[in-house]
This record gives sequence, structure tokens and C-alpha cells, in this order.
Amino acid sequence: MKNILIKFSLFAVAAILISGIFYFKNKNTEQADASLSQDQNKEEIKIPQDRSLLVDIGDKATYGELMEEAGIGCSLAYEIYNAASSTYDLAKIRVGRQLELVYEKDSDILKRLTYKIDSEDRLMVENSAYYENAGTSTGWIAHIEPIPYEIRVAVKGGEVESSMYEAALEHDIDERAIIELANAFQWSIDFAMDPRVGDEFKFIYEERYLDGEYVMPGRILAGYYVNDGVRHELYYFEENEENKGYFDQDGNSVQKMFLKAPVAFQYISSGYTTGNRVIMEIGLTGPHRAIDYAAPVGTPIRTVGNGTVVFTGWKKGYGYFTSVRHNGTYTTNYAHQSRIAVNYGQKVEQGETIGYVGNTGWSTGPHLHYEMVKNGAKIDPLREILPPGKPIKEENRERFFSEIAKFKETLGL
Repeated sequence: MKNILIKFSLFAVAAILISGIFYFKNKNTEQADASLSQDQNKEEIKIPQDRSLLVDIGDKATYGELMEEAGIGCSLAYEIYNAASSTYDLAKIRVGRQLELVYEKDSDILKRLTYKIDSEDRLMVENSAYYENAGTSTGWIAHIEPIPYEIRVAVKGGEVESSMYEAALEHDIDERAIIELANAFQWSIDFAMDPRVGDEFKFIYEERYLDGEYVMPGRILAGYYVNDGVRHELYYFEENEENKGYFDQDGNSVQKMFLKAPVAFQYISSGYTTGNRVIMEIGLTGPHRAIDYAAPVGTPIRTVGNGTVVFTGWKKGYGYFTSVRHNGTYTTNYAHQSRIAVNYGQKVEQGETIGYVGNTGWSTGPHLHYEMVKNGAKIDPLREILPPGKPIKEENRERFFSEIAKFKETLGL
């Protein structure tokens, strides 16, 4: 009897344990099923996103027409325009760019208009109801902000076999980056005539990404160009707000009063001469106290230095002609233009586009006739030695050398 009771007790305990195991297993299974169901529900619930509409700015399109085509009423379009007017004039939007219209995620309420002004800044006109910095303001609020690029650093280089541009393409370098490199060296090297086969270059520059997509190259940080056996180095450095830009390895500014050339990536078709030169096509004989740069019609012409426009218009023999006075010593002249882009009395900055190459006046083909005048006499701009910009001050040189050390190591210098 005792043995039977013991067996019964053991059986009962086992039954309880087994039923408990099944209970916990079932409960866990139910919990797992419930959790899985919740996860599935989470996957099925999609968080509404703001709707974005990109409006391409076509030729001769106006702000009002574009907003109307996008379904924005005249009243709202004017309200946005008026809000932006003191910050940026939306009548000046440029062909080839876009207006971005962002709508509220749960409705068709317009939250924001965005326009990329240039490569650095964008205009934001925002509905105050959705603008976190609106405060007590109502209506629309306009402001300009830097474009939030993600910056990555790239290192590229190559050897010139025909031209620097071709070398860039052969080494899978963004052509815009090679143009920026040429611009950085433009005070030291004239890429219309200086490059030689066998020249070498290597440089470090920024690559700009937006929303994970590569957009464009940014600033050149450092680099060298070996031209005909002579190595030119440059490094970007900001000593202070008044003195920042490119400097050589010794801390001397490579930026000079004048650029080496008024057009980029072209060739010289006629040099400076004081002896007679015969032009059979138009029956002229005489000296050629200028440099002629052969280039296609429409190529931008840039002023070689800061100054004031002292003449624009048609001049006999020269065609469309612009003259820029830089100071009491120097004036530069630009002739045979197809179109002039500045006005008399206008202040211009070094590198600013002042016109476009043409074939006007006594010209035998598309080119820029470029003159440099010093104290009233025409001189050879290729032989004129010009002073550089400000060197880095002695008290800042240690910081400069410390900052460029990492660049020199990357460049293998």
C-alpha cells in the first residue's frame, strides 16, 4: 500500500511538472505569437513622409508661372514672394535650377519652398506653423542657410601626356575638380601655355555629398604641380578673416595682384611684339602690343584683377571693348568680345566674368585681344613681375607649418 502511495505521488508530481511545462510552453508560444503579431503590425504601419515636388526652371520661365504650374494659387505664391523679397528676389531664379516645394505629410499644406542660390547657400521660405524658430511670427519666414553637405576628402594625381584636362579624364578625376585645381594655381601657371608633356600633379580636395549622393568637388586643400621640372606647391590656410587663401610651402601667398591669364584652358594665337606684324586678311601692318587668346565664341572672359570698369562699348578695330582700371599704375583691356557683361563705373573683382569671347572688330577669328597698360604704355603682361599677396605673419607660421604637415605627408613631400 505504501509503495502504491509513493508511485501515485510520483505520478502526480510528474503530471504536475508535465502540465506545467506544457503551460509555460503554451504561454511562451502565445507571447511569441503576440510579439510576432505586434512586429507585423509595426511593419504594416508606415509613418507618413513629407511630400516633395521638384519644379525645373526652364528657359524664360518666371517664378509666378512655375508656381501656377505647380498648383500654387496666386495669393499664396505672392505671399511667399513677398516674404522672401528682403532676403532674396525670387524673380532672379536661374535657368537649370529647381524650386523644391515640400508639403505636410498628412495633408496638402505647403510647408516650405527651397531654392539653391549657388553652390554654397540655399533660400528657405517656411510656413511659420512648421518652422521651429518662428517664435511668435505668423505667415511665411525666409532665411538663407548653408547647404548641409557631407564633406569627404579625396586624393588624386596624374601625369600630363597631352593636357591637364585630358590627364584628369584618364585618371577618373571629376573635370570640375581639375578646373578648381587650375584656378588655385592660376597666379603661378598659365595653363594656356605653360604645361609640358611629362608634367605631374597631385592634389587633395573636398568632395561634397548631399543625402548620400555625390554632388560636386569642393575646395582644393593642397596640391603640387611639377611644370617643366619645377615643382609648385600650394596649401589652403586661413590666417584670419583678412588673410586667407593659398600659400606656398614657405608661407608666402601665391595669390598675386593679377591672374596669369584672362581666359581658362585656351592657347595663345599671337604674342606680344613691338616689330611690324602683317595681317593679310584685313590689310594691317604694325606692332602687336597685346596677347591674343584663341577661344570659341562665348568663352567667359575674366578680369585679371580687382578694379573699376572705365570703358565699355564699341571701339574701332577692337569691336566690343572693355577697359578695367586697377589702380594708378595698371589698366587692362579686353577686345573683340561677342558680348559685354559689365557696365561703365562698375566695381569688379579678380576672376569675375566681364564679357565673352567673340569675333568683332578687325578680327580674323574668334579670340580675345588682351592688353596690359602700365603708366599709360602697353607692356607685355607675360613678362611683368607682380607682387604677391600678404605672407603669413611670423607669429602664425608655426600654426601654418603644423597644419600643412599632414597634407605634405599625404602628397609624399
